[in-house]
Amino acid sequence: MPAAKPHIIVLMADQLSAPFLKSYGHKVVKTPAIDKLAASGVVFERGYSPSPLCAPARAIFMSGRLPSRTGVYDNAAEFPSAVPTFAHYLRQEGYRTVLSGKMHFVGPDQLHGFEERLTTDIYPADFGWTPDWRLKQERIDWWYHNMSSVKEAGPASINNQLEYDDEVAFHAVRRIYDHARYEADAPLCLVASFSHPHDPYVSRPEFWDLYSDADIDMPALPPVPFDDLDPHSQRLYQASAIGDYDIRPDDVRNSRHGYYAAISYIDSKFAQVIAALEDTGMMDDCAVAVISDHGDFLGERGLWYKMSYLEHPARVPIIISSPRRFGPARRKAPASLSDIAPTLVDLARAGAAAEMVGPLDGESLLPLLTGADNPERTIHGEYLAEGVVAPMFMIRTGKWKFIHCAGDPDLLFDIDADPLEQVNLATAPAHGARVADFRASIAARYDVGRLTSDVMTSQQSRLMLFKVLSSGKYYPWDFQPLRDASEQYTRNRQGVTERDRLSRFPQVGD
Repeated sequence: MPAAKPHIIVLMADQLSAPFLKSYGHKVVKTPAIDKLAASGVVFERGYSPSPLCAPARAIFMSGRLPSRTGVYDNAAEFPSAVPTFAHYLRQEGYRTVLSGKMHFVGPDQLHGFEERLTTDIYPADFGWTPDWRLKQERIDWWYHNMSSVKEAGPASINNQLEYDDEVAFHAVRRIYDHARYEADAPLCLVASFSHPHDPYVSRPEFWDLYSDADIDMPALPPVPFDDLDPHSQRLYQASAIGDYDIRPDDVRNSRHGYYAAISYIDSKFAQVIAALEDTGMMDDCAVAVISDHGDFLGERGLWYKMSYLEHPARVPIIISSPRRFGPARRKAPASLSDIAPTLVDLARAGAAAEMVGPLDGESLLPLLTGADNPERTIHGEYLAEGVVAPMFMIRTGKWKFIHCAGDPDLLFDIDADPLEQVNLATAPAHGARVADFRASIAARYDVGRLTSDVMTSQQSRLMLFKVLSSGKYYPWDFQPLRDASEQYTRNRQGVTERDRLSRFPQVGD
């Protein structure tokens, strides 16, 4: 493995389900940039979000720790400043650490180790989206999902997300050129984090027109009668008010059309970042990761969005390309977003032993990137947000996926034999011992009663604080990106000729 420190670039999508990518077997969606990275890198075929909701998943990605360790239980839970992230560790290694785009940090710390943040976030940084397990199944209408995204899917020239992701890409590309021009002696860690293909299922006409209605494959699993859904899926059905809307086949097709178009749009943004890396020569020694925080049901079983450990919402792309360090490969070892932070630290340390503070829930994927596969590897998940009223856990090992939530029947699937998860084996006598072992593993790992109490106490504290902090003089935590105009373009502290020379890439010398 080369001794030099590679540039580290993370291209992060939002709500991108691995089963909808060509590199994971999908036949329709067009993603040339992701396909190229997959062809040159290592594709983890069993990549998972260990907590399939935005803020918890992103805190896991940053820290390598699950929500029970960090307290980032849901989309309105503060990410504590005292939790080390890979950005802190890479700064120790001499990296310039930069974030362009979404990370859904809640709380006054909006950097978490990044030296620079180039944009604000697309979502609020306060406690407003706190769920309340005391309400059981009652909807919180002002911020819960509903079916408007499905009913209103279609092309548009601009909307909230398109405006945001255009800005994210622009700043990421400009920052790469800034690094090449002014800071080429240091390695760069850049996270470019976009909000697509997260609903609403809207995309620009040029991407919408990449697909015809005839191209769009409909869900492999048709809508399931409400009474036949597992209890957790019933809660999601009610939480998203699916029964309040008349969802027709054309609505489903349009939503999938919009989602596919949004994936192609975000792929084009990835391509812009990669083109800048190639133009500056930084791609010659670079590790590029493609990931997402969680996936989307996208109409499978008649369900939508995330918050579930079933395959479409929980399975995410994990692709890492660094041709100077490892060749192309596909790995069947289960991998988790919790593995990304220790992996990036290992890459930054050029394979040296990585000592990280405190216990982690993830492990470095470097041995799988540079060595043999490990299909029997085990990963864990915790879900502690809306859609449940008690902690929900996942264990993924080998071909098995086990899902446990107090009050719900257990779910056990053989993913190899049953990739659509149609047969729950948890009650089959032949698997009784296996279910008992999984349950014992969860009991040994967690004090479930205490965790439940911790989550509910946190919810009540934040609900009270949001109400109080929203009254009187309001001080927002939302990140305010600042650019010092006195340091931009041509200013009188530097000669015109010198500024023109330094700002040019490639430079032409004295």
